[in-house]
Amino acid sequence: MSRLAATDVVAAATQLMRSGQWTAATDLLTATRPDDPAERRTLALALAEVAVDQDFAQQTDHASAALAAVEQVADESIAWDVEMLKLRKDYANALFGSGGDAEELAERAARLIDQAPDDGRRGAVSFYAGVMADNLLDRPDQAFAHYADALRLGEKTGDPLLMSYALRHLGDHAHTAGDLALARQHWERSTEQRQQVGHLLGALAQQTLLAVLLRDEGDIAGSRALATEINRWARQVPIPSLAHQTADLMGR
Repeated sequence: MSRLAATDVVAAATQLMRSGQWTAATDLLTATRPDDPAERRTLALALAEVAVDQDFAQQTDHASAALAAVEQVADESIAWDVEMLKLRKDYANALFGSGGDAEELAERAARLIDQAPDDGRRGAVSFYAGVMADNLLDRPDQAFAHYADALRLGEKTGDPLLMSYALRHLGDHAHTAGDLALARQHWERSTEQRQQVGHLLGALAQQTLLAVLLRDEGDIAGSRALATEINRWARQVPIPSLAHQTADLMGR
């Protein structure tokens, strides 16, 4: 029988997840049955991450069971990561109107920043502290500072996905301030970084912002053409929120 290390399986599942193939990623992880307890924890954590990612993209609820399962096998080695996934899931619930105390979420994010075991993880939770400040608490200055921290830590650790998240939202702040040139600079760089790591949802979301920017720059035809292509992708995956947003840009 062929054998693969759990880390290799997780790497393959991560690429499937980033390409919007959440069911295939889940099937791959659940089909892998390691004997080693550490590998079982690794796979359970990856399953929970895939579920959290899918729930955010498609507004489903696969993560509740997956998070409960990983908590049953978790030890100190993955305790921070489990709490981070729970924070992401609870943020999504609050963002999409399924409940959640914004102040409590922000406090949890602050604790995870303090407890982060490395700069990469600190950057990841700094980003989420930023979106909570922006989207749940209406504290744009605080959000900007968190995004700047996330970008700095992403650059320090060489993490293009973390950098892309920070740049997306720094670009949004520039766009809100009316600086379309800086918004374009940030959003184009973010798009390229997401394409670099094969993050389909992320790249489509960024291209949607570029379609918004084209509209705001006065290129209505260009905006509609780009939105049409994004809409085709979004309907096939499917990613309902992007399909709806791009339909609006197409003038439907």
